[in-house]
Amino acid sequence: MKILLVEDDTEIREMLENFLITEHFEVVTACDGESACEKFFADEYSIVLLDLMIPKLSGMEVMKTIRASSTVPIMIISAKDTDSDKTLGLGLGADDYVTKPFSVTEVLARIKANIRRSTQYAAGADAEEDSITRGELTLCTKDYSVTKSGVKIELTAKEFAILHLLMKNPKKVYTKEQMYYLVWNDAYMGDENAVNVHISRLRNKIEDNPRDPEYVVTVWGIGYKLGDVK
Repeated sequence: MKILLVEDDTEIREMLENFLITEHFEVVTACDGESACEKFFADEYSIVLLDLMIPKLSGMEVMKTIRASSTVPIMIISAKDTDSDKTLGLGLGADDYVTKPFSVTEVLARIKANIRRSTQYAAGADAEEDSITRGELTLCTKDYSVTKSGVKIELTAKEFAILHLLMKNPKKVYTKEQMYYLVWNDAYMGDENAVNVHISRLRNKIEDNPRDPEYVVTVWGIGYKLGDVK
């Protein structure tokens, strides 16, 4: 099992990494928020251990980025121990919250408990993840195909990734920054054109009327979401 450990304190990071390796985990480390996002989207992990007070992107920002597309367990490990900090962290999608200083054996027990819960949930959800249908569109993740009313639509990898993101999370609105992180697996540098061009191409392929889209809908001032298709 692979763990992403995000911690900027060298002593704590190395202590946790060495302990978890002795417990037969594979550990990938990051010391700032930007590298944490890059490493998360470059691989698959059983759990993320996340400090809140890290440079470049805060732990909260990292968590919001991960939660936009993934249900991987996230365990916050932080010196912030007020009730408001814990409530905010758990409210944004953390599965657990451990305050510093901590016992490594307690951390290990919580890691195993969170992975166990996640594995049990995934076992029941796998069947519906293979194929997603919204309206006349059906997206299959096994062969990366998309059909509309039974007719196959050829999409590029990025177009498929955008559509999959929206269809998998039909009630969520994604900002261009979030979409860039999740589809391009890179830090957003304000280049709206890349997102706009791919959205336009995707609409031209899947919409009956790209100028009045039903599936990839603009939420003005925020970003994009899946339309209210049945």
